[in-house]
Amino acid sequence: MLAALGLAACSTHSGNPAPPQSAVGVPAVPRATANAALAQLFEAHFEKSLQHDPVQATFIGDHRYDDRLANSIGPEERDAVRALDQQSLDAALQFDPATLSPEDLLSWEIFVYERRTALAAAAFPSHWLPVNQLFSVPNLMPLLGSGTSAQPFNTVKDYENFLARIADYVVWSDQAIVNMREGIRHGVVYPRVVMEQVQSQLAALLVEDPVNSLFYRPVVNFPEAVPAADRVRLEEEYRGAITDQLGPAYRRLHDFVRDEYLQNARSAVGWSELPDGRRWYAFLAETYTTTQLTPDEIHALGLSEVARIRGEMDQVRRQVGFEGDLAAFFRFVQDDPRFYFTDGESLLAGYRELKKQIDARLPALFSDFPKADYEVREVEAFRAEAAAGASYESPSADGSRPGIFYINTFNLKAQPKFGMETLSLHEAAPGHHFQISIQQELTDLPKFRRFGGNYTAYVEGWALYCESIGKELGMFTDPWQYYGRLSDEMLRAMRLVVDTGLHTRGWTRERAIQYMLDNSSIAETDVKSEVERYIADPGQALGYKIGQLRIRELRNRAEAQLGAAFDVKQFHSQILRDGALPLGVLEAKINRWIEATRKH
Repeated sequence: MLAALGLAACSTHSGNPAPPQSAVGVPAVPRATANAALAQLFEAHFEKSLQHDPVQATFIGDHRYDDRLANSIGPEERDAVRALDQQSLDAALQFDPATLSPEDLLSWEIFVYERRTALAAAAFPSHWLPVNQLFSVPNLMPLLGSGTSAQPFNTVKDYENFLARIADYVVWSDQAIVNMREGIRHGVVYPRVVMEQVQSQLAALLVEDPVNSLFYRPVVNFPEAVPAADRVRLEEEYRGAITDQLGPAYRRLHDFVRDEYLQNARSAVGWSELPDGRRWYAFLAETYTTTQLTPDEIHALGLSEVARIRGEMDQVRRQVGFEGDLAAFFRFVQDDPRFYFTDGESLLAGYRELKKQIDARLPALFSDFPKADYEVREVEAFRAEAAAGASYESPSADGSRPGIFYINTFNLKAQPKFGMETLSLHEAAPGHHFQISIQQELTDLPKFRRFGGNYTAYVEGWALYCESIGKELGMFTDPWQYYGRLSDEMLRAMRLVVDTGLHTRGWTRERAIQYMLDNSSIAETDVKSEVERYIADPGQALGYKIGQLRIRELRNRAEAQLGAAFDVKQFHSQILRDGALPLGVLEAKINRWIEATRKH
């Protein structure tokens, strides 16, 4: 459940890679100017990267490019991004690491890591797979255009900006059709189960009357700053854009998926079925975990964790006095109405009350707090059926928009009451909200680290670790809530088994679903959604448990070596204060902190 739109940085390196060496034959930058010159390189690269990803600029509160949408899957744009990464890597390798301050050395290592990673990722044809049911530009545009997300609609210029972005979207959408046809020609296609959901999502966005479109909402809710004369003109222009541009573009994409793509979609779901798919999946596993664990090692680790957590679940079963076996216990918590809300508003109200309780307890374990707040919001209806049960969208860097903790009310049986404390700790505070907001507020960091570095193993590992400290925060006093914590941890452990099973061991969708049903009380509809997520986004789900286990290992190490000198608040600050890091880099940093603390 990554922050909305957040993508883990790809990497061919993992763990704690050896520091990259300066380019052979290239003179090193002199010591006196190295740090300043490096800062200029970071800033220049970030500025150019925003031009290639103007939507990222919008989400971080930089509104210079609100009128643009890059054709990121087009050949010219892909070539330009690849050239930028190569040029920036070459420039970075001119620096002698020995001339850099410790802070700049860390940034330099991460920058080189990310550039090499992006260049390695470009070798795989992901641009032939531009649309799935999880994260795609066709699903992003209604969020932006509805006026409830990052795209501002405060002035006349804001409204005109989005009209221009609509024109760019049409180019992107038609390029997606071209790319998917090329993917069909080369046998690089999604499974049918993925694209059937995409077709349903696209169908939901087709409207006969433009005033019924999500894209029309901003002109129904004009702010006072938009003069009456401009309102009349903008209403007409938005109706025209929906009728003449957006509607036909969505129709073309929908009809292509229905009439052409689905006829060529795969029946097998594993990434290993694609050309060079095993090597591609191994790359994704390294990328998302930032380790050198192989798919086989990850699968075995998952089996071990599933067995351990089942044992803890059985202890809760005995504690609450349930007399049947664990399988019967799973069915009981699935079926008993006491564990579920009957309406979405009550679910949302419950999370808003829980926010107050958790916020009051956080000072016991934390000394660093984000300036930005977050709010609880319902997932929009058009994307609710295929969306995750919950997700988090980061606040804008300028403080004008809070973070958003999205709750999906589409299927209330997938939102048990006993899972609420755990889910809030993960998605909101101190999980994603703390980590992402604090990172954005680290103004001394280069911007590429403040607003990037979405390493899944770190980001999701931190959020899962935050679930594990619930008892220390005074949560989980109800055994049912603690069962909810185990249920969510079981989900992350099962992912290690199922993701690798699907993509390297020939597991079918049905086998994966049955495995999850046999080992959890997760609703069958939610299990199906989870499995289809792993099918569409292979490897991403591996980062959660791998990251949590590494952070917990680092804390255990610090407690053992520091003894009475260990301060959990300082430990949490050390994890958060440099933003997202590859796990090996994080481990090296914590080791240095342990050593420095011991000396004092």
